[in-house]
Amino acid sequence: MKEKDFNAWSDTRKKGKLNFTLLSGLLAWGLPMFIVMTFIVNEAFDESGLITSHVVINGVVWTIGGLLFGTTTWFFTERKYHKEIAKRKET
Repeated sequence: MKEKDFNAWSDTRKKGKLNFTLLSGLLAWGLPMFIVMTFIVNEAFDESGLITSHVVINGVVWTIGGLLFGTTTWFFTERKYHKEIAKRKET
């Protein structure tokens, strides 16, 4: 882990897992995916207008996906961070 990444993660982890998961997972990944997949790829409109069920289903799916993405990213970055701490203690 590079020094810059190590320091950045040290600062990020001080804010907590929930903050990281909500900001990085839900807002930075889940929300853009929801917008793209709902309104661009799956076309949530038909001749009568907005398909509410489409929007609701995609909202649930991408909210869960964003939270899983944030949690998974936190887990793997924490693992890398702790390996780096152990490595630095050895030297």
